[in-house]
Amino acid sequence: MTDTQATQQILERKLAELLERASGIEDVLSDRGDSDWEENAVEMEADEAMAAVGDVTKKEIQEIRLALSRLSSGTYGVCVTCGKPIAPERLSELPSTSTCSRCA
Repeated sequence: MTDTQATQQILERKLAELLERASGIEDVLSDRGDSDWEENAVEMEADEAMAAVGDVTKKEIQEIRLALSRLSSGTYGVCVTCGKPIAPERLSELPSTSTCSRCA
C-alpha cells in the first residue's frame, strides 16, 4: 500500500466517524424538547453546547473533504498558502492540514 492510499484510508475513516457524529448531533438538536419550561431551559443550554460541537464537526468534515480532493488532484502535501511542501511529520499529525507550519 502506498503512502497516498494509507492517507486516503485514514482520511476516509475519519470522515465516516465525523459524518456519524454530525448525524447524531442533528438528531439531538431536532428533538422538540420537554413541556416543562425549567427542563427546556436546561436542554437549551445543552443544545447550545451541542451546536458548537456540531459547527466544529462540520469544519473538520470540510477540511477532510478538501484534503481528499487534494489527494486526488495530486496537490496533497503542498501548502496552499506558500506552495512549499508540508513536512511529513506535520501531515502525519494533521492529515487534513492544508498549510505548512510556517503559514499555519
